[in-house]
Amino acid sequence: MNTTNHDQQIQVLIDQAPQYGANPADVQAIAPGLKAIASRLKHPQYFILQTLEQNWLMTTLANRTQSNLTKNAVYAFPTFEDASAHYQGSNDQQMVALPIPAIHILFQMLAMKPVDSIVFFETPGDLQSGTEISRQNLFDTIRFHVQKNRSSQPNLPSDIA
Repeated sequence: MNTTNHDQQIQVLIDQAPQYGANPADVQAIAPGLKAIASRLKHPQYFILQTLEQNWLMTTLANRTQSNLTKNAVYAFPTFEDASAHYQGSNDQQMVALPIPAIHILFQMLAMKPVDSIVFFETPGDLQSGTEISRQNLFDTIRFHVQKNRSSQPNLPSDIA
């Protein structure tokens, strides 16, 4: 995905930050980390299954070798059809599949404590393999970029006015 699209998505997040209780300067500070992760994804937006109350559908995944180890994942689908096909396989409550910009999905994940990772399915029709982004990986990438940007800032004298 091109960086112009990332920049546009970041700008929308910055503009809407107060609506989410976030500081626009904080969103600007974490933007390089969000963009670094989003650059690994193939699509500018993905479809997320949500309840009518706008809660994202989480799936609990068990470790293949240690069934007592579980994690909560959200699936991000490349097309509406893929999201709908996945939903048809479950008999849960009413769901809708809504398109959400990739950067916004990552930003939302920061606040979604029960979500351990998001699996981004990249190829339409292929729900067997995807790109998994863990919360920890997202936090680590953001932390790296924030520290890198701080260290590249010139040290201004404290008495500058």
